[in-house]
Amino acid sequence: MEIPPVDAELALAEMRARREQVVDTNLVPSWFWVAVSVLMLGFVAGIETRIGWVIAVATLVYTLGLGAVILALVRKARVQVRQTLIGTRGILTILGFAAALVAVGIGLGFAFEALAVPFPATLAILPVAAGLVLGGPRLMAHLRKLMLSRPLAGSR
Repeated sequence: MEIPPVDAELALAEMRARREQVVDTNLVPSWFWVAVSVLMLGFVAGIETRIGWVIAVATLVYTLGLGAVILALVRKARVQVRQTLIGTRGILTILGFAAALVAVGIGLGFAFEALAVPFPATLAILPVAAGLVLGGPRLMAHLRKLMLSRPLAGSR
């Protein structure tokens, strides 16, 4: 039985639409990056006070807040993207993004510490937080583009 070309085109269009739906459902939303940045800033600032109860509160807020953010994110994602859809380039992009932010934070933290700048870790985390807030959505847009550019019938 031969499938008419128009039916094949419609089926492919439906597959592309479904894939786009899956990809869009699983991208990390902008609010996640903002929430994690705010939690990180509060945690690091709390630690640098060196006041026991402030450290305890900052740790508790960070832990519960991060748990709540991750739980909200997981509940939002109805399906899971296969590793083959994100591909090696996508994984390397994510690792590069994370490594760049870690390098900036650690580098600035050590530099501020060497210069005896007050609250060096808190100041160093500011550009990291900005990098998450500004770079996170760009990372997601790039990953979306990568995932949607992959062939529909990838390797299994």
